[in-house]
Amino acid sequence: MCLFGIVFVDLNKIIFVKSFIISLFILLSFCQNSEKKELSKKDYSSYSKEALLFCKRNKLESTYYLLADLSIHSGKKRLFRYDFKNDTITSSYMVSHGCGDSMWGQTFTKNSPKISNEVDSHCSSIGKYVIKERGVSQWGIKVKYVLHGKDKTNSNALDRAIVLHSWEKIPHGEIYPKGTPEGWGCPAVSNEAMREIDKTLKQSKKPVLLWVIK
Repeated sequence: MCLFGIVFVDLNKIIFVKSFIISLFILLSFCQNSEKKELSKKDYSSYSKEALLFCKRNKLESTYYLLADLSIHSGKKRLFRYDFKNDTITSSYMVSHGCGDSMWGQTFTKNSPKISNEVDSHCSSIGKYVIKERGVSQWGIKVKYVLHGKDKTNSNALDRAIVLHSWEKIPHGEIYPKGTPEGWGCPAVSNEAMREIDKTLKQSKKPVLLWVIK
């Protein structure tokens, strides 16, 4: 009787452990699939093809580029690291847009940011930027990258002091339906994201393309 009881208990333990492992595997698979779905909601392959040609023509980094899609609600991740070789998004981040004539630091245009290339417009500008000089920022982790606008739609980037930097107010995770606080036109990311992006940019042998679309 005692031996049977021990075997019965051990079998229960084995069944419990197996059930736990199976449940954990299903949960991890669900999370991975959800992440993949989140990263591939929109098809950016046409942008990727044009971006790769632009990078090769201008002797920029040709393994990846950054794409910011301002048509996406600001409470969702919309700054993507796009891998050219595999034609896929490998990382995604929260990013702010300009407040325009709205109040700085608020979220009044979270659904549809105003776009402008005018000096003192406090708006975001769409177009291709080359990420260049690394410098010291007064925001976030104190790191910034100067953005050189290469299109008519963002040609005033240098005059407007548009840079890539981090900001304590930018959340690291999605907060939809809430919006991300708006600045004066710079693409600002969370401190955690900037540490990751900064590491990647420093490892790149050539300047990197940032393409802002809407």
